[in-house]
Amino acid sequence: MDDLSRDTSYMASTIEPACTDPIDRAVMTNRWRWLAYLHWSFDPAAVQALLPEGIQVDTFEGRAWVGLIPFRMEVALPGLPPVPYLTRFPETNVRTYVIGPDGKPGVWFFSLEAARLPAVAVARTWFGLPYRWASMRIEREDRRVRYISARREGLRAISDVEVEVGDLIPAAAMSDLDHFLVSRWRLYSAGRRGLVVGRIDHPPWALREADLVDLRQDLLEAAGLPRPEGAPLVRYAAGVGVRIAPPARVKAR
Repeated sequence: MDDLSRDTSYMASTIEPACTDPIDRAVMTNRWRWLAYLHWSFDPAAVQALLPEGIQVDTFEGRAWVGLIPFRMEVALPGLPPVPYLTRFPETNVRTYVIGPDGKPGVWFFSLEAARLPAVAVARTWFGLPYRWASMRIEREDRRVRYISARREGLRAISDVEVEVGDLIPAAAMSDLDHFLVSRWRLYSAGRRGLVVGRIDHPPWALREADLVDLRQDLLEAAGLPRPEGAPLVRYAAGVGVRIAPPARVKAR
């Protein structure tokens, strides 16, 4: 798997927009690694019904998209040394694509599973994100990657995803749909006093083709979504470094 862990083709393409609102002061940096992207299309009305007032589902060719995305999270806080057990762990999120009250495209998370309880508590409090503590592991062998997760609190939900990683997609060959799904520079969440926006900044993604080997999951259904129909669109990414701005109240346009 070494060659799949060091993709450096982060050149911008003619399609993917660069971050138009770069971050001056990051309060946290992440490294998101070994990501599997599984995406299904949905009736926009089914997704909109789960979103709060002020958040509008974003669509591609008339369809909403929901992603199941397992990966390895590596967290760094400015001025603090890394603590490997606490700052490196598997995570799996279920997300959709939205337009916020500020008119900007972003991501809405229905759930985020994480293997470290302190990280879950901090993210819930700081960003208002719906994190859940889970037992998780990632297994990697040659071009196969398997992500296993079982929620340890609240409504039981599991995810067991195995993918086989293929060739790197040249930046200029990435589809409009690929860019729609990954070129997102904001996340929105429900804070204690209203909607919150979190801005992020990172290099463009270097995506790979990937095939789904096996899948068992009910995280989408646990989030209130209909059971997905058909095979998902599957991609893989070795990872990017991410800079994160302080959360802020959303200002409507």
